[in-house]
Amino acid sequence: MKAKLGLLYEKCGVLGIGRKLVEVGARRSRDMLKNLYFLMTPSGSFEYCGHRLKYFRHTYNLAYQNERKIEIPVAEWFLQAQRQGARILEVGNVLSNYGFRQQRDILDKYDSSPGLINEDVIDFAPREKYDAIISISTLEHVGWDEAERDPRKIPVAIKNLRDHCMRSGGVMLVTLPLGYNQYFDEYLERGGDVFSERHYLKRVSADNQWEQVEYSKVAASRFGEPYNNANAMFIGIVQA
Repeated sequence: MKAKLGLLYEKCGVLGIGRKLVEVGARRSRDMLKNLYFLMTPSGSFEYCGHRLKYFRHTYNLAYQNERKIEIPVAEWFLQAQRQGARILEVGNVLSNYGFRQQRDILDKYDSSPGLINEDVIDFAPREKYDAIISISTLEHVGWDEAERDPRKIPVAIKNLRDHCMRSGGVMLVTLPLGYNQYFDEYLERGGDVFSERHYLKRVSADNQWEQVEYSKVAASRFGEPYNNANAMFIGIVQA
């Protein structure tokens, strides 16, 4: 923060810092009011595997406008189903941004936040295995948003998590947007055999309503079309 303020001072002077502080304060005030509104008004709900889950609404990364609206409720449902005291691993530091405080380890190669495990998901091997693993819109970047693209990396990463990070009888839930990583879409088209269960949710309206559908309804989905961000989500379950 001090470094950023120093750069801003060099560029814009005291007035620039003052304007920036006013902008940040105004934005945070708007976000607080909007989140308060979300808490006080009905959110609506959607169907997932026979469960009626409430839509999630939050201002962080405009969660009320994108796929986080369904991913976070699914994540909460999954984590609540785990036994008390279960060892949990999150791959990708996502849930902390939305108020999750449940005890878990967080594996994230690039996030420098304190307490995280900065190792590659491809070869991560913990000393003690986990009862449950969860990953929210993270693995689509593996083998795609890298200097050298590799179509094998997502299945290899998930197999490593299953075989070397999860206890016998453990369970993993991963969510990925469809239409983002071409290699993963092609892997699903071939059957996605690493997954024990494969579920699909499709965005069906401009006001961000979602429905659970069959794969055929999302097979040709494109990221960012017709709506911003994900227009279809994959939710995979892996059993150890």
